[in-house]
This record gives sequence, structure tokens and C-alpha cells, in this order.
Amino acid sequence: MKKLTTLGTTLALTCALAVPAAAQQTTDNLVAANTDWSTFEAESPRECISVSAPTTSTLTDGNGNPTTGNRGDIYLMVFYRPGANVQGQVTFTGGYPFASGSTVEMVVGGSTFQLFTEGEWAWPATPEDDAQVVAAMKRGTDAVLRARSGRGNITTDTFSLLGFTAGVEEAENRCS
Repeated sequence: MKKLTTLGTTLALTCALAVPAAAQQTTDNLVAANTDWSTFEAESPRECISVSAPTTSTLTDGNGNPTTGNRGDIYLMVFYRPGANVQGQVTFTGGYPFASGSTVEMVVGGSTFQLFTEGEWAWPATPEDDAQVVAAMKRGTDAVLRARSGRGNITTDTFSLLGFTAGVEEAENRCS
């Protein structure tokens, strides 16, 4: 199972995304904004990230009834880290700890993928799986991620893929 190797940088970039859209244009590490996807670049360690927040989110209890709860930041990202030989790592953070041993179901077009979880993070099992997810995202219009929290609640987050291809290609070109 892959680990996030530069969690500090990820969190710093994630915090930058909490800034309103107009202010994001002045964020130091922002290098491109492509509709619903933004691309960030960091130098130490060298990495490029294309990232988006969900367009819709729902939270239901274990019986499918709407419920409320507190969630942190929710992002879908694709990382490139040349120093760690990471090319196109798909990562999702749901803003809460996932249920132990659970997976996140990701649906893009007619394709379904399973993302493995650890804490608040989820990702495909292998670089080959990452490549399949990225290829599906380039063809798709949205990505729907369904996950279970440690409390048993179910979240469904929908991410627009408008601008995904431009964003991910920007990140890849900068950090390949």
C-alpha cells in the first residue's frame, strides 16, 4: 500500500484551497486554474498536484437517512513527485477518518474503482490502478466517491472533471 510521502506539503496546499476562488490566483504555489481543477507546484520536495473540491456532498447514516456531521477538507488529487518516482498518484481525502479496513468506491463514467484507506486518506492499490483511474477521469464528466466513516456514516462526494485533463497534464509536464 502506498503512503503519502510529503503530507506536510499536501496539508499546506490543501489549506491554500480553503481560500475563496478569486484569492487562489495569488497563492504562491498555484500555477494553473483549469475550471474546476487547480494545479500547485512545490520545490522542496519537488512535487506538482492537480486538485479539486467536490461540487456536491451528502452524508447519510447506516440506514440511508440524511444526517449531519462535521467534516474537514474534502479533496480529490493527482500527485507527481519526480524525486520519489511517483507519476500520477490519485489520492482522496474525505475530511474524516474512514472506517478501519474499508475501501472508497469511485465511479467514473461506467468504470468503478476501489480505493484503499488509511486514516483520512484513500488511493488506488498500484501505479497501474492510478493510471487506469486517471485515464477514466480524462474521459469522464464527474467522479463520484462513496465512503464509510469510522462512525458508520456514508458520504457521497461528486467531483466535476471539467478542467481535469488540462490540470493533470499541467502537473505532469511540470514534474515529469
